[in-house]
Amino acid sequence: MTLFSYHVSHEQFSPRDLLSLVREAEAAGFDAAFSSDHLQPWSPSQGQSGFAWAWLGAAMASAARLRFGAISVPGGWRYSPAVLAQAVATLGQMFPGRLPWIALGSGQAMNEAVTGGPWPEKEERNARLREGAEIMRALLAGETVTHHGRVSVVNARIWSRPEQPTRLVGAATSERTAEWLGSWADGLLTVGTDPGTLARTVEAFRRGGGEGKPIYLKADLCLARTEEEALRQAHEGWRFNLLGGDVNWELRTPAQFEAAARFVRPEDMRGAVLVSADPAEVADRIAALAALGFESIDLHQVGGDQRAFIAACGERVLPQLRG
Repeated sequence: MTLFSYHVSHEQFSPRDLLSLVREAEAAGFDAAFSSDHLQPWSPSQGQSGFAWAWLGAAMASAARLRFGAISVPGGWRYSPAVLAQAVATLGQMFPGRLPWIALGSGQAMNEAVTGGPWPEKEERNARLREGAEIMRALLAGETVTHHGRVSVVNARIWSRPEQPTRLVGAATSERTAEWLGSWADGLLTVGTDPGTLARTVEAFRRGGGEGKPIYLKADLCLARTEEEALRQAHEGWRFNLLGGDVNWELRTPAQFEAAARFVRPEDMRGAVLVSADPAEVADRIAALAALGFESIDLHQVGGDQRAFIAACGERVLPQLRG
């Protein structure tokens, strides 16, 4: 049975508000919560960006039933893979079984380039992703690791580790990356709302060696009282993610994202965000995605009215999905 998580968008809401919202999501019947990990928001208008790893400890203590997940970057910019492994292991040790997986990606300049080093091309970032992930995997298995390469650690060891290991899942938005991840990642996280596109991404992952490994989805949606209001909120809150190409990975500041998104129209949002005023329609669309075999689907309400969304999910969306 597919699990459904509430998306914790640190770029859009304050850590304090998110702590309250995740408790409401737990009460509404969500199975899990999935956290972004940004240093900066996508735009100045969003205005938030709490530290995900500090927040996760508080949230896991506060919402005691939920499982949690997060997406982060082990490539040695903001985080050494040794530091990231220690964060994962500590949460897993304190809250057994409640951090079953995290997703690892190749990073975005707006978050990672702040350390002052060069920002390489995608191929090099992918190489650092895999190297960092393998270092994390060894550390989480209890090994003492010395590795000199694109990412380096010396005599690193994680002393406090959980009994149940956390899966290191690869994040992909393209078929090419998904196929590459299939050979080494413990699973796949992808993003989207179109069943045909997602089916091709999943097939690429399995073709690359991911057969039998779990797959996870983040679905961006906007549910509001009217479709016009839902479209307005989606454009206001999430237009910065529709820039296309490599822009999302290369721009360095929220102001640059704000400027680059100035030509994105409200009607453009429909291609990437499930926009609706009908909870039953949302449930039907999500059910079609669940049929692709996702172990967990993260429901990201990109609009601002989070409490109304959580209530609608608790009353209508989640019950319909569980049928």
